[in-house]
Amino acid sequence: MDLPFKDKTLLAFFKYLKTEKNFSIHTQKAYFFDIIEFITQTWGDEAIEAQSLAWNAIDKNKAKNYIFSLQENDTSKNTLLRKCSSLRSLYNFFLKEELHNNNPFQDIKAAKKDKTLPLILSREDISTLLSSPSSYWAQKKGKNNDLLAARDTAILEIIYSGGLRIQEALDISFDQINLEESTLRILGKGKKQRIAYLGEPAKKALANYSSCRKNAELNWTSQQDPVFINLKDFKKLNARSIQRNLKNYLAFCQLPPDITPHKLRHSFATHLLDAGADLRSVQELLGHENLSTTQIYTHISTDRLLEAYDKAHPHAQT
Repeated sequence: MDLPFKDKTLLAFFKYLKTEKNFSIHTQKAYFFDIIEFITQTWGDEAIEAQSLAWNAIDKNKAKNYIFSLQENDTSKNTLLRKCSSLRSLYNFFLKEELHNNNPFQDIKAAKKDKTLPLILSREDISTLLSSPSSYWAQKKGKNNDLLAARDTAILEIIYSGGLRIQEALDISFDQINLEESTLRILGKGKKQRIAYLGEPAKKALANYSSCRKNAELNWTSQQDPVFINLKDFKKLNARSIQRNLKNYLAFCQLPPDITPHKLRHSFATHLLDAGADLRSVQELLGHENLSTTQIYTHISTDRLLEAYDKAHPHAQT
């Protein structure tokens, strides 16, 4: 991401997000656009050539007025909350580096985040989706189709089996996999490590993908090499590629087009709770820092139980 401004403190902040906070590229981009929008609205064109923007000129009243202007433009509650967080983090960085002496966004109360329940796939839809790469590539012409099918099947299987974020799955190197113990060592948000578990289908999918790579003479030279690679440049696969392929699989097996890899993670959590797993265990498996983040899945499970009750119990409805 190239900054359109010359302010060196901004460069230092975005380097901090990448190297020290280990934020995902998605989160970095969100912060980037939130802060660029703030700069543009606050200083206008003069910010482009400024070597050092007047960050100390922003007091609490100006911060409140900026947030109020976003509210007047019908910015959604979730977006507003994120923008506040981006700007609060920027000024916290200034405080940490002793570049400035106050955080005008510190005590500003943004609207509470909308509690939207994530969409969940049924077990039948999960099975259909996970088997779709093989069927899809079988009816295509190409020498690497078996490898593409094996790769994408393995990715989708481990996301669902371990409840992984898509980037966590794509960042896996060979030394993070332990097939004997059926585990993956995951480096999650904020460089926090956790253990994810592999079911038998996921283990078989990984083994099949490794076999296909060897057959295509795409052997790895180091245990730190990425497991999932782009077949054009043999570098680590990016999220956009698997998301694009997923759209093809969804159309092929006639599943809703708005299904994303992250919905496999949502489904993982809900299916565990449906089967009787306790909330703390699911929190640990997902890598959530706060239990409240995981609790949204209890609402989904409750709704599903009530639905099952209404359908099955003879006195549920009058």
